[in-house]
Amino acid sequence: MDNLINCSRCSSDACYVEEVNSDINTYFCYGCGFQTNSVMVEGGDFYEEQIKLLPELYKDLLEKDEEGKVWIPSSTNIPQQGMIFANGPSKTDWGWAAVKAVPVAEEEKEKYPIPNQKGKFYEWRMDMTTLKMFSERDFMEALSYIEVLPE
Repeated sequence: MDNLINCSRCSSDACYVEEVNSDINTYFCYGCGFQTNSVMVEGGDFYEEQIKLLPELYKDLLEKDEEGKVWIPSSTNIPQQGMIFANGPSKTDWGWAAVKAVPVAEEEKEKYPIPNQKGKFYEWRMDMTTLKMFSERDFMEALSYIEVLPE
């Protein structure tokens, strides 16, 4: 089952659901930029593992829906296009940061080694000078900025 539903976090009609197996569905809302899955519930093993790895802002932004699923902000990283992540000092003052990817110049390649791959280097890097902030409800505009969605 792959389809669009209304998001149980923000009510957007742009929430993509994908069936992983008969027990697990993943949910990614293009309306609010948050994601969850069937096993992302408080007290669950998956939840406990994730909470240890999340930055503090992401922990502050966790939100539980009526079914008990916990939604977290997504982080999008498309090496040849850019990345989007939640950014800000607090739960009440944050937005989506979008950064464009640029090719790594030949003379700079050695600055960008690929871990555990001796002699190999990244071809693209995130250009932080292109950082642009978008409001919480403008996740799709951030995707357009890094050219994932058309403008």
